[in-house]
Amino acid sequence: MMAGAMVRRAACATAVLSLSMLAGCGSLSGLNPMSWFSDKPKPAELEAVTPKIAGRQVWAARVDSVQFPMAVAVSGASFTAAGTDGTVVALNADDGRELWRGNVGERLSAGVGSDGRFAAVVTRNNELVVMEAGALKWRQALSSRVVAAPLVAGERVFVMGVDRAVHAFDVLDGRRIWSLQRPGDALTLAQPGVVAAFKDTLLVGQGARLTGVDPVRGTVRWEVPLASPRGTNEVERLADLVGPVVRTGDTVCARAFQSAVACANAERASLLWSKNVGGINAVGGDAEFLFGGDASDRVTAWRTASGDVAWTHERFLNRGLSGPLSVGKTVVFGDFEGYVHFLARETGETLLRLPTDGSAVVGTPVRSGTTLLVTTRNGGLFAFRPE
Repeated sequence: MMAGAMVRRAACATAVLSLSMLAGCGSLSGLNPMSWFSDKPKPAELEAVTPKIAGRQVWAARVDSVQFPMAVAVSGASFTAAGTDGTVVALNADDGRELWRGNVGERLSAGVGSDGRFAAVVTRNNELVVMEAGALKWRQALSSRVVAAPLVAGERVFVMGVDRAVHAFDVLDGRRIWSLQRPGDALTLAQPGVVAAFKDTLLVGQGARLTGVDPVRGTVRWEVPLASPRGTNEVERLADLVGPVVRTGDTVCARAFQSAVACANAERASLLWSKNVGGINAVGGDAEFLFGGDASDRVTAWRTASGDVAWTHERFLNRGLSGPLSVGKTVVFGDFEGYVHFLARETGETLLRLPTDGSAVVGTPVRSGTTLLVTTRNGGLFAFRPE
């Protein structure tokens, strides 16, 4: 993170907090981290790669564009994605065949959540919209902006706003079941947070805390701090958890924005380890390794059990890496030029590089079976199959 940008941003935040003036500084609720980066350093040149594994694009589809933090929902053998213009589409993971398509009629700020039957998105007008097989089922007004994809599970839709308030709705009729609003910091992060399921518990990020919530009553069962926010002002102390999380058995791992990478045992509600490391994007991984890039796109692999560093390298500095996905013996990242990089899980060696449409890979790649799906800023949905 550039020191000059941080100083300017910190001074702005201090002015807001002391004078309650929003003009010129941005909202107190939902600070966009990308606004901190103005004069980005030059991205590293890509090295020549001789493919060491086989892999190919197997199909492609397209939506309008992806100018919001879209998360592709995976349910069985289908992917559900969305475009900025409000289009929501479900695709067969094996061959890209369109299962259904619909449009909510407004531009989107968050999505997609899906259980395979219902799909949920949030519009820029702060409306939660649920569809079934492409047809509008209901819409419900929300009290704050949402950037994290809703979670559809157990015949409910769970939504978390940038103010960290969590809401549960009946998936069939849109009836609000409960809301959880806890006292929090004045400054929050406009970046997808943690909304996930763990057995019979709803996991949400409440600042730097991983919180287990009773999905029936909306009460807090437990919480585990994953980071200890540091800094001299509210901006530097921002440490909201960034989604999606990595879950392997009872272990749940996540990044705390600009502060740490950590793993917790969600069954025992206990912290396993936490490492102070910068970075703004989600981590990825499996039972053996956890992967992530820092604020400069330096890539590191930690051992999931202990947090010990397995390897690190700087081949992709400042290339705007996406969140990572562990696939077989590889870990996969996208970059700002639309390239998809397949690295060896155990060493970080680049094994394969495949192109998309030249626009940035957004979000985190997802997988269904042997098919890997990558989304680009221009709306490209590219399916790959490493072999």
